[in-house]
Parts: sequence; C-alpha cells; structure tokens
Amino acid sequence: MQTLAQILQQAAELGVARIDAQMLLLHACGRPAQDRAWLASHGTDAIVPSQQLAWQQLLKRRVAGEPVAYILGYKEFYGLRLAVSPAVLDPRDDTETLVDWALALIPKDQPRKVLDLGTGSGAVALAVCSHRPLAQVIATDASSEALDVACANAAALAFKVQFTLADASHPDWFACLEGESFDLIISNPPYIAEGDPHLTALTHEPALALTSGKDGLDAIRSIVAHASRHLTPGAWLLLEHGYDQAERV
Repeated sequence: MQTLAQILQQAAELGVARIDAQMLLLHACGRPAQDRAWLASHGTDAIVPSQQLAWQQLLKRRVAGEPVAYILGYKEFYGLRLAVSPAVLDPRDDTETLVDWALALIPKDQPRKVLDLGTGSGAVALAVCSHRPLAQVIATDASSEALDVACANAAALAFKVQFTLADASHPDWFACLEGESFDLIISNPPYIAEGDPHLTALTHEPALALTSGKDGLDAIRSIVAHASRHLTPGAWLLLEHGYDQAERV
C-alpha cells in the first residue's frame, strides 16, 4: 500500500504539477483543498483502498489534461469559491488583475452601473459584487449553460447580479443591451487565434470562450466598435487580451 508521499512522487513522475496533485490527493482523502500542511505532516501515512481508488480516477483525468477545477467542480477566485464545469472557462489567476483594476475605478461609497461581457462562471461580476456592494452589476454570456453556472454561483454567494443571455450569432456583443449605458464595462473575451498550437492543451474548455477569428481579435474588435454607445461620459472599458496583443488592441 502506498504512502501519501509516494503517491505525490508518482504524480510528479507523470508530469502532474505538485500543487495539482496535492489538491487532488486531498480531495481523494476527504480533506480541504487548503490543507497541504496536513499532507506534509502525514507523508508516511498509507492511503486506504477506497482513497487509493478515488485518487487513481482523479489522477487519470488530470494526466489526460482535464483542468483541476473541472475535476473538483470548483475554483477559488478572488477569495470566492465558484462552481465551474466544462460549460465555462476555468477562471485564471491572471484575471484577478482585471478585477483589481475594476475595483480601483469603482468608488466604495457610490453606486455605479457595471457590465461584465462574457461572464462565464460569473467570476469577474461576482468578485466586483463582493467588494462593491453598491454597484449594480449586469453580466451577459452567449451560452445558456454558462449562465446557469453563473446564476448558481450568485445564488450560493447571495449576490445580486442581473444575468442576460446574449445572441452568439450577432456580431454586436451589446445587442441584448440596447439603450443601456454603463459607468464601467469589463470583459475577458475569447482572444486566442484559431489554429493556435496552445489550443491542444485546452481541449476540455469551451471553444466559444477561447477562440475569436484568425488572429484572435474578432471579439475585441466588436466590443471596441460598439462600446461607445453604452459608456457614460468618463466611463471605462477594461479588456483582458493575449500577452502579445497589447499594441494591436
């Protein structure tokens, strides 16, 4: 029977990142994902057969490239635990920078109308709500399955967000918001070019949330082209984009 330390070594030999292996092993053992200190202090403990079986199933999924968030069914983002599924993008730590920027532009003591375009799991919208309770937040997505996840997250956190289904076939991302204007528009849109070699590592995530045209900028072009009709005087448009797209954006 393997010890916990031996199991983590096995995962490392298979190319699984240590933090991923630790989270999955804790899950198999019925421990909280933050309890890595417990693993360190119990490395010589033997894993019981039921936990070993659960671990092997989790490890197989991770080795196949499935994100840890999908395997566990949740992701920590900006201090919030969010349910995630293959219907939504796995929220990235880098996107927390977008939230930082948004919060810097929203006064704590004044109401502001905020739009999150392409909300996915609701990560950005809900992070804003958690720190700016006076803000009126509207979030859109072209996937009804994604909005189901976002709505469930908002309900679990008891945050009030207005979710609106967008038309995936319409070139204007604001078509479902005719006549609406906002003090801040935030978006983490798809920005990977079709055919990008990095997509082979992202096959478990929804293509709708990843790719956008031959150069990856179709969604951003659309957002920029139509945003001015929906921004109040002095308002901001915040966009996440690829590491090599800054000058073009």
